[in-house]
Amino acid sequence: MIITVWKYSGKDETDMKKIIVTGCNGQLGRAVNQQYAGSTEYELVNTDVGELDITKIDEVMKFVREMNPYAIINCAAYTAVEACEKEEDLAFRINAVGARNLSIAANETGAKLMHISTDYVFDGNGTRPYKETDPVGPQGAYGRTKLAGEEFVKEFSDRHFILRTAWLYGDGKNFVRTMLRLSETNDKVRVVRDQVGSPTSAKELAKAVAYLLPTENYGLFHATCEGDCSWAQFTEEIFRLTGKKTVVEAITSEEYGAAVKRPAYSILENYMFKMTSDFMFADWHDAIAEYLK
Repeated sequence: MIITVWKYSGKDETDMKKIIVTGCNGQLGRAVNQQYAGSTEYELVNTDVGELDITKIDEVMKFVREMNPYAIINCAAYTAVEACEKEEDLAFRINAVGARNLSIAANETGAKLMHISTDYVFDGNGTRPYKETDPVGPQGAYGRTKLAGEEFVKEFSDRHFILRTAWLYGDGKNFVRTMLRLSETNDKVRVVRDQVGSPTSAKELAKAVAYLLPTENYGLFHATCEGDCSWAQFTEEIFRLTGKKTVVEAITSEEYGAAVKRPAYSILENYMFKMTSDFMFADWHDAIAEYLK
């Protein structure tokens, strides 16, 4: 079901700026809705795959023309890393062709496009935080398809923002909830210590989206909470904040034995935010503490 958020502003509703949100039921889609709740300027038009199949150009063009939006926020993605390896064509259709179609439609209607990307576009072998200008080198299908999406956005949309984020958690299935669930029935959990990144709250990312969208500050941005840790350290902080006694056994990725290799180094530097704006992401410690409240 499409849930359109109407906010009465004391003026005719047709004066409000429409924002199409794709992937509205995901963690970021929900956070974006929370961010704009109570807005007297914007009307959100929420869509998920049941209402708008972004992989079909004709459907996208028809929908966007009818809505004539101020902006499109593309939160839709195929993010299941292991599944992407088995279904790369499907991942490409959603992560790349979908972004392409939205870009073409946005450009035709004069809408701004806010597109969300990922740390997986890098090779994960870094030794310092990745800046937006650093060379990319995705190592798997998920990263390859998300990078292709970035390239399509750059090619087809004149007024775009691309935000690369990492280790996202919010309202929905995520690492934080998985660890808390495991802590209910286990005295000890095994979590990798040799993958490092910046846990990022969907709420913080939604704030960044809302900050950039009204501006003309287009381009590519890294968008993660400040600071970094390993997955094991992140889990320890989750348990500390929630008073859990479950022990975290820090192991290597090899010991964990995942079917698909994850980036060992996923730390992004929010360089362009710092160079071109006064927006600052919260430290990851503060963001997870607020989330767990």
